[in-house]
Amino acid sequence: MRIKILAALCALPLLAATATLAAQSSPLGRWKTLDDKTGKPMTVTEVYQARNGTLAARIVENLGLPPTCEQCSGEYKGKPFVGIVTLWNLKPKDGGWGDGNGYKPSEDTHFKVKSVKLVDGGRKLEVIGCKAIFCRTATWVRAD
Repeated sequence: MRIKILAALCALPLLAATATLAAQSSPLGRWKTLDDKTGKPMTVTEVYQARNGTLAARIVENLGLPPTCEQCSGEYKGKPFVGIVTLWNLKPKDGGWGDGNGYKPSEDTHFKVKSVKLVDGGRKLEVIGCKAIFCRTATWVRAD
C-alpha cells in the first residue's frame, strides 16, 4: 500500500509538468492584451474552440478600458467590453492558426487575421492582423 502511495506522489510533479507543457503548446486559455502605445494590459481575452471547430477569442475581463464601448459600432455600441468576440474562424495554418477574422473594439476596426502563433515558449501569442496590404502585430501575454 505504501509503495502505491509513494508511486502516486512521485507521479504528481510529472503530471503537472505535462499539463503545463500542453497548455504552452496551445493558444487555448486566457491572455492579457496590451495597449499598442503604452504596453499596459487592457483586457484578459480567452481563446477557445468554437462550435465549428475553429478557434475564437472573447474578452472576459476589462483591465484598462472604459466600462462600455462607446466608440464601437453595430451590436457592441454602448455595451460592456466583456463578452465582445475579438477573433473568430481561425484555422490551422503554418504551425499556428490564421485565415480568420478579427475586431479591435478600442478602434472599432475589423481586420483579417493573417496568423496567430505561440512565441517565447508558449508564454506569448503573436497576432498578425491586416487591412488591405497594411498589417500590424499584437503580442498577448499568457494570463493563466
